[in-house]
Amino acid sequence: MLEWLRGALRPSRKQVLLAVVMCLLGMSLVLQMRNGGHGNQYSGMRRDDLVQLLDTLNAETEQLNREVSELEATRDQLESGADANQVAAHEAQARADELAILAGTRGASGPGVRITISAPSATVSADLLLDAVQELRDAGAEVIEINDSVRLVAQSWITDEDGLVIDGQKVQLPIVIDAIGDPHSLAEGARFRGGLVSQVESSKVGGSVEIQTPDSIEVTSIHSLHAPEHARPA
Repeated sequence: MLEWLRGALRPSRKQVLLAVVMCLLGMSLVLQMRNGGHGNQYSGMRRDDLVQLLDTLNAETEQLNREVSELEATRDQLESGADANQVAAHEAQARADELAILAGTRGASGPGVRITISAPSATVSADLLLDAVQELRDAGAEVIEINDSVRLVAQSWITDEDGLVIDGQKVQLPIVIDAIGDPHSLAEGARFRGGLVSQVESSKVGGSVEIQTPDSIEVTSIHSLHAPEHARPA
């Protein structure tokens, strides 16, 4: 009796794993039952919208798979011990280059789209352009440039109080947006129902949108960084 009690108080590794699996299975069944009562959130979407959503997810999956492969290759090189310092330095430089592109302090090139917005004067609002930029970012745009002169970054701002102004620079129509990323995903993101094309070509704006997919998009404008006025490194 005493031995049985000790065994019950000290379960084996197999027993613990079995208990964990049963617990996870039970939680999964509960979640499925709860979600079943809320219906399918995609059931009301159009076929074209679902296809565009699937294409975007596929593009994101491919990008993540490439990043995983690159990280695994780097890990294997570091674990092998062969030129570990050189590999680490190379990875650090590559990361610095990526951050410089994201910060807008370095030019960039790659596949993407060129979107030209033509419309009557004062009909393209700051809200419309902000929506367009956000749609492109959601579709995977890594670099965005306006009219070959304004580099958009996370800190960029757009206003239309005194004409269309981006980061302090006045922007004239037609507006040309260069975006680097997967061309198909970016183009479909602009054509998405209720998106950029729909808004510009509506009766309210009365404009037109042309979407091109050149072999390579060249972004040369640089975002100027300003030294912090009050903050200092901790």
